[in-house]
Amino acid sequence: MRNCLFLTVLFGLLPLLVTAQETPKVEIFGGYQFARIGGSSGVNFNGWNASLTGNANKWFGVAGDFSGSYKSVSGVSVKVYSYAFGPVLSLNHQGTFNPFVHALFGGAHLGASLTGVGSGGTSGFTMMMGAGADAKVSQRLAVRMFQADWVYYRFQGIGESKNVRVSTGVVFRF
Repeated sequence: MRNCLFLTVLFGLLPLLVTAQETPKVEIFGGYQFARIGGSSGVNFNGWNASLTGNANKWFGVAGDFSGSYKSVSGVSVKVYSYAFGPVLSLNHQGTFNPFVHALFGGAHLGASLTGVGSGGTSGFTMMMGAGADAKVSQRLAVRMFQADWVYYRFQGIGESKNVRVSTGVVFRF
């Protein structure tokens, strides 16, 4: 009877011990990004997306997000870089599937150049609201199945809110 009680308590506490070990303190993401800037009459961009997230516990973290998007339109090379920071809420890190939402705020730089003519650029504000999901491959590795963000840019007093970006890649968990 005592052994049965001991085993029941042990198996009852085991999920708590596993949960404590499953939550990574730091997550580093890197991957591909597709961006649509300007809504239905806008332009498609391709590029990269990277982020660093510090997790305070299994459901709350703070992220720094960095990205670059590129497009050549009628001989003009256009580049958009962004950096943003903010809170991340995760459902959990216990299973193989980890959905999350985030709200990120920061800056962006829009640059353009035309071969033989010159280049110019401007910097401004960006805001990103989005969600995504990671699939755990191992304790230290996950695949970001998707990350979809609504993106707002404001350059020189002009706002552009019909933007979206979708990212996918690899997440290293420490």
